[in-house]
Amino acid sequence: MSDQRLSFKEMCAEFDVTPRTLRYYEYIELLQPDREGRSRFYGARERARMKLILRGRKFGFSLEEIRQWLLIYEDEGNRAQMETFLEMADRQMKELEIQRSQLDEAMNELSTLRDATKATLQKL
Repeated sequence: MSDQRLSFKEMCAEFDVTPRTLRYYEYIELLQPDREGRSRFYGARERARMKLILRGRKFGFSLEEIRQWLLIYEDEGNRAQMETFLEMADRQMKELEIQRSQLDEAMNELSTLRDATKATLQKL
């Protein structure tokens, strides 16, 4: 990853996030950009963290879980972070399986209701 720093606006554009989101991630200490006066600049570390944050959100992890996971690397190193990730991933996979089952059930019920409504409408 290059050592080029991104401005606040460039960071928003690169990761397709709103300024509000980027400020919030900073507020909850997920990101710690360099500051020069009122300007914020994001280096390789912050861009890597942003990739991890967005990936974590995609997989359904809460921001607090992501924050704690990122802190593990700083406090305990890569191995501890990887071990924690395995535990988090296993737990999240179970949760996603439950959600998929609930979604399948809802889709089946909706399909049945739709078909019944369509049949009733055709009789009218």
